Amino acid sequence: MQTLLAQKTITVIRPLYHLNAATSGEFGVQLTTAICAPEVGGVLVDLGEVTFVDSAGLMALISGLKQAKKMGRRFSICSLSPGMRMILELSQLDRAFEIFENVESFEAENSCFS
Repeated sequence: MQTLLAQKTITVIRPLYHLNAATSGEFGVQLTTAICAPEVGGVLVDLGEVTFVDSAGLMALISGLKQAKKMGRRFSICSLSPGMRMILELSQLDRAFEIFENVESFEAENSCFS
């Protein structure tokens, strides 16, 4: 008997500088495209280069999370600045998102082989 393990890919999205009303529309489209791609099992949003987030940026992240859950896909975020982490904690969104220190810690935790 043979066992076949099929592993879908994780897409990493790296927004730059600002996630706000001016950029959240394009960011939302990127998230939707990645989440809906048939070969993708999940999306990891690397926020390491993000320096500012407003309510529109948070809503784009929340919408991505909801869409991923609805489709049975994984949605994680990583590389949070102290300010971004504080925003998520104050709004209690840190409980909703799967958060990793960085891309490497995500990969280490999700590696099939150690």
